[in-house]
Amino acid sequence: MNDVAQRVSGPFPIRAEDLPALNVLFSDAFSERYRRDGMAGVRVPPLNPAIWRFAIEGAGEGAMLWRDGLGRIAAFNIAHASGTEGWMGPLAVREDLQGRGLGRTIVRAGIERLRAARCSVIGLETMPRTMDNIGFYAGLGFVPGRLTITLTAESSSVSDHRVPTLSALGTAERAGAIGECVALAKDVRPGVDFSRELELTLRYGIGDCVLLRNEAGLLEGFALFHDAPLVEGRMREEIRVLKCVLAEETLMARMCEALATQARRSGALRCAVRLQGEYTTAFRTMIARGARVRWTDLRMSLSGFEEKPPARGLVLSNWEI
Repeated sequence: MNDVAQRVSGPFPIRAEDLPALNVLFSDAFSERYRRDGMAGVRVPPLNPAIWRFAIEGAGEGAMLWRDGLGRIAAFNIAHASGTEGWMGPLAVREDLQGRGLGRTIVRAGIERLRAARCSVIGLETMPRTMDNIGFYAGLGFVPGRLTITLTAESSSVSDHRVPTLSALGTAERAGAIGECVALAKDVRPGVDFSRELELTLRYGIGDCVLLRNEAGLLEGFALFHDAPLVEGRMREEIRVLKCVLAEETLMARMCEALATQARRSGALRCAVRLQGEYTTAFRTMIARGARVRWTDLRMSLSGFEEKPPARGLVLSNWEI
């Protein structure tokens, strides 16, 4: 590689015209990661551009890239702040530039952005079998936490019950319901705010939010999901829960039923929930209802910026797009 190509500068904001090249770098870098972990047959496909736009707009100034001396994308990091909850992902360095310290640069830039946003939680997720990744992040001050376990449940084949969702509401009612979601999240885990993710999901038409109310009409839980395929051109196989808040963990049985029904209405085969390991009651509930374990990720947090489990209730927050 010539000297010009090795000169990396940034960070720069990610623009719409960067998406094709960004998608190629993402696919190549993560496919190589799987190959190094002994899964040579795994090829990570480019993501649906609508999912990228959701993530980039949601991250705002945290959506960063670096360029080489020829103007090509050398690396990127998308740092998200949902109120006081901050996390990074995806992030990657172009394969030919790895091993030069650029990975440390982009992670430190993400940390700086999230600290500037006054996040009290700063984290990321990585594959638990990837020892060099865990060691790399540990060297930057991250400590391992619990596993995030991806479970899938089949869509309901019997219920004709219409699940209450944000998109079914009028403009004024929708704004009020989003306010209720924000209030519930802050009550269960003070400082967390998922309003931007809710609004962008509806704006881009890539998903919706299930609303769980009690007999008095009070909001007891919500689940923000995406049903747009992760890979453009693929069929809609599942709905993916990005955020889920419940006033009590025991409400997971009702939420599972609502999500299974919504999956059927979305034309999907199943729903996928990424469950953090401390919620053992919710985990047992899903397993008892026939959910299957599909994947695990290791949750890591910057030392001093770890998550604190809520005193009651449940907050599931997907640290992936």
